Amino acid sequence: MRVVAVLAAMRRAVEGEKLPSVSEIARRDRDPFRILIATLLSLRTKDDVTEAASARLFAIAPDAKTLARLDVKRIEKAIFPVGFYRTKARTIRDVARRLEAEFNGQVPDTIDVLLGFKGVGRKTAALVVSLGFDTPAICVDTHVHRISNRLGWVRTRTPHETEDALMKIVPRKLWIDVNEIMVGFGQRVCTPTSPRCSTCPVFAWCARVGVGKSR
Repeated sequence: MRVVAVLAAMRRAVEGEKLPSVSEIARRDRDPFRILIATLLSLRTKDDVTEAASARLFAIAPDAKTLARLDVKRIEKAIFPVGFYRTKARTIRDVARRLEAEFNGQVPDTIDVLLGFKGVGRKTAALVVSLGFDTPAICVDTHVHRISNRLGWVRTRTPHETEDALMKIVPRKLWIDVNEIMVGFGQRVCTPTSPRCSTCPVFAWCARVGVGKSR
């Protein structure tokens, strides 16, 4: 199956490289709470900044109960300089408080319930259930959305549409792997602008939709 072959080639291309920040955190600790909070911190933030901020925060608030009781200013100090750190500080404390109040401090294991939390979108929810609970889900971020369309696998306008389309063509056993593979590949090979087509291992299978200038 071409989809399986392409994903395998992409995986080999980034093998040995550092994983995306949340994947790195999940590899060390499969705690759904830490995966949820780290994912919220990672939005519009570089991986190294996310990892460092997450480590500082979890050092003082390793669980929902502790985080729920922290002063917002202390959270801000711990997570700075993640993007929109003031807004994120309030968001993650609100999430922790709701977890404590309604879920006994435990993170829900379904996408639909997670989407009910303020600040949690489909990308975050899918990453939490897949990395935190090992439940098959396809997390579509900007890399997955771009690469899937560039390959010609899908013709979609939104990440949600891409998620639905990929679920129809990617074998269920690979759903969890899609984000990790494509994020790494999108950062190093199939970049947003001027992708490295001359050295791309899946060039022969790529429709190069929307690609103008390349290397």
